Amino acid sequence: MVLTLLKAKPERKLAKQICKVVLDHFEKQYSKELGDAWNTVRDILTSPSCWQYAVLLNRFNYPFELEKDLHLKGYHSLFQGSLPYCPKSMKCYLSRTPHRMPSERHQIGNLKKYYLLNAASLLPVLALELRDGEKVLDLCAAPGGKSLALLQCAYPGYLHCNEYDSLRLRWLRQTLESFIPQPLVNVIKVSELDGREMGDAQSETFDKILVDAPCSNDRSWLFSSDSQKAACRISQRRNLPLLQIELLRSAIKALRPGGLLVYSTCTLSKAENQDVISEVLNSYSDIVPVDIKEMARTCSQDFTFAPTGQECGLLVIPDKGKAWGPMYVAKLKKSWTT
Repeated sequence: MVLTLLKAKPERKLAKQICKVVLDHFEKQYSKELGDAWNTVRDILTSPSCWQYAVLLNRFNYPFELEKDLHLKGYHSLFQGSLPYCPKSMKCYLSRTPHRMPSERHQIGNLKKYYLLNAASLLPVLALELRDGEKVLDLCAAPGGKSLALLQCAYPGYLHCNEYDSLRLRWLRQTLESFIPQPLVNVIKVSELDGREMGDAQSETFDKILVDAPCSNDRSWLFSSDSQKAACRISQRRNLPLLQIELLRSAIKALRPGGLLVYSTCTLSKAENQDVISEVLNSYSDIVPVDIKEMARTCSQDFTFAPTGQECGLLVIPDKGKAWGPMYVAKLKKSWTT
């Protein structure tokens, strides 16, 4: 019975209808921005049967048996120590085929053993290079996958997870409760602040900040069930870059001199990615780009990257057999002012 239900889940997803309003809008924009690559990207994004799911193992309740099973099923370890920063404590497995494992149920008092995610969402986490004892802020933290991944990499001295949306905040709390042991929960603060106010509230407090900003979520927008709502989203889409810039300004205020900031989105949109970062770099003399081209070079076996025209920015685009992304990642540093 349970197995039947688990098998039926992906089939229900396949029955979702593509929203023509959104697809037409994306077609116009992304065929210009991505050129010929858009044809493949569109085919993947509109075919959930091609989507892949990575398995992030939870080091706080390590699933040794599951790890063996994944090897037997042909899964391989992501990154495999090739990156300059790739902690051995962070273990993520992926399959070249679109196989999806069932999600674990949330049980109070029992830590989950694994978390399913888009493998590209680990790139902003690794770009942050978290070290033990550092103070870190996840400014737009729900549903909590990136906070969880950060805790697989290191033991921060203080982790501040912020989420302004109250429904998403509940999801974030449940993720943390499901994966993180009680002693570690004591170094985590969860707040419901408007991210644009964080800089004033916590000026020059954090060593590392992740801004995984609200964006045009290309994958989910394509399957909007209400075309009127979808049209409304598209008309309001032009306001997103302003919000993203305001969140970055706030994060920059909250970052200590010498600290690192990573900005990420799950959209292909240049207006929400490269243009936002260019605006920030042009506005601050003490914010400098950090070259992350090496990350693209060492990860090209598992991810396909589109050119961004920026040394500090990467864009993962979905491809055949590498259906990860979209994911934009940019890395900045706050220099010491003299």
